[in-house]
Amino acid sequence: MPSRPVPAPALDAGLALALALALASTPAPLAFAEVGKPQEVAPGVWFHEGDLVRRGHSNNGWVVLRDQVLVIDANFPSGAADVLPKIRATSPQPIRLAFDTHHHGDHAYGNQTWVAQGAAIVAHEGVLAEMRRHETGFFGGPPGRWEAEAASRPDVRASRLAPPTLLFRDKLVVDDGSMRVELLHLGVAHTRGDGFAWLPRERILFTGDACVNGPYNSVGDASIADWVRTLAAAEALKPRVVCPGHGLMAGPDLLGRQRAFFELLQAEARAFVDAGATPGTAQAALEKVRDKARSSEATRDFVGPFFPAQWEKAWTEAGGQSFPR
Repeated sequence: MPSRPVPAPALDAGLALALALALASTPAPLAFAEVGKPQEVAPGVWFHEGDLVRRGHSNNGWVVLRDQVLVIDANFPSGAADVLPKIRATSPQPIRLAFDTHHHGDHAYGNQTWVAQGAAIVAHEGVLAEMRRHETGFFGGPPGRWEAEAASRPDVRASRLAPPTLLFRDKLVVDDGSMRVELLHLGVAHTRGDGFAWLPRERILFTGDACVNGPYNSVGDASIADWVRTLAAAEALKPRVVCPGHGLMAGPDLLGRQRAFFELLQAEARAFVDAGATPGTAQAALEKVRDKARSSEATRDFVGPFFPAQWEKAWTEAGGQSFPR
């Protein structure tokens, strides 16, 4: 995360830098094998892995319906500009809906690009609530996350925030008779407003950052305890394909492996709390816990730059006090 103070985690602002450092030794063909290449998961259903490390972009999805296109995740403005022509290459239908899976900049700051295409921005009502909490500059208060991000991103400076205007509480369905997309809120996870796009006939699940394929789990706006329950609810859908918010497309086991990662953190944190450990003792155990997570095939892929914050979050949720600074 950035060393300079910013208004709460602007995502995924420091995510790209942290991952660039963490992945610096990864061979380029492996790290970027599918970046920027649209993949047709099923007829009319597309997945696009964004360039997270170099440009901070999230993944996108889109669904081609009979007379419109539904975009999944707005991305940053530059990410939206990158994926727009690729969507146009797959369908002449107008883009009518853009779905924010949550409020973070790399998933929602590109909203204005889709509004300019004639799309309505749809999201769980928690996305707007979180924007009201963190985008204080837009809502008449002091500078917030948008302004902090704009200081380092020309694409954000050149655009403007466009909060969602079409909100749902639990579920919103788009069904034209040939294609059905269910926009679902399964609970709090990465944020308080996480949404999933579920195609029940194709059994394809777009997760946003509620599930990622790699060491990308930022917990700044999260509840690990709720996240575990939300992942279990996603598993209960029994998807065939999981399209994560970051990283490569995967099978349904991705949900269970990420849940196992958080459960390992919870179990370790509870053990320290039950043993009466001090915050300093728990903090000093970070490398031991990290090694344990790395030693398991189920959890090793999720260990990365955010691990210290993840460990402290699990510890405080278990009842411990914040680590000494």
